Amino acid sequence: MCCLFLVAALLGPRALAFIWWLLDPARWGATFPQPLFGIIGWLVVPWTTLAYTFALPGGIEGLDWVLIAVALFVDLGTNGGGAFNRDRRPKWRES
Repeated sequence: MCCLFLVAALLGPRALAFIWWLLDPARWGATFPQPLFGIIGWLVVPWTTLAYTFALPGGIEGLDWVLIAVALFVDLGTNGGGAFNRDRRPKWRES
């Protein structure tokens, strides 16, 4: 599990999810019976997908909801941060 956190810190959540899926496909199969949902989650909200995969096999209770909510806010922040700072970037000049 320690190596998974290192991969997340260095390569990001999508690489972590891919490596975790390679190491433990049964957990991912139990979490997402339809692979399409896992793939969509991997593409759109990777931190939330990781948190959901981490929490679901034991049942989601109590602090698991907090973990999933924090992961969702991290996803929204990383996806929305680019749109927020879009006006601060220099404009493209056409020659």
